[in-house]
Amino acid sequence: MIYIASDHAGFELKNKLIDHLKTSGQSVEDCGPFEYKHEDDYPDFVYPCAVKVGHKAGSMGIVIGYSGQGEAVVANKAKGVRAAVFYGGPEEVVKLSRQHNNANVISLGAHFITAEEAMRAVDLWIETGFEGARHVKRIEKINSIELENRN
Repeated sequence: MIYIASDHAGFELKNKLIDHLKTSGQSVEDCGPFEYKHEDDYPDFVYPCAVKVGHKAGSMGIVIGYSGQGEAVVANKAKGVRAAVFYGGPEEVVKLSRQHNNANVISLGAHFITAEEAMRAVDLWIETGFEGARHVKRIEKINSIELENRN
């Protein structure tokens, strides 16, 4: 399952990505917003989306805002989430977020990438797997830090 959320700045791109993902055969759940409202606040949509990702093993999340930065910060507050930001540049960064960090949420900066770039990045992100090996102990350390800070 792929969960997806945005704010007003990412609303249009979110809807294009939902269509793209469904056409590609992916199972997608829209976590909002469901209508454009300039006054909305991304934590209201991004955090519930990230919580769903953190609670369902093997699921992925896509969050979208103006830069993607604040959305990643919020997503990373949810237990079990490792969000990485992409707002253009080398697509290798997208692959590394999966291969090395096993990122389960990608945060997109809608103001800095086209819909086509976002679709390519999301497709690459979905199809790239976690390398495991030396990266496993690093993910375990991240999980330990997360648990330590929950108490």
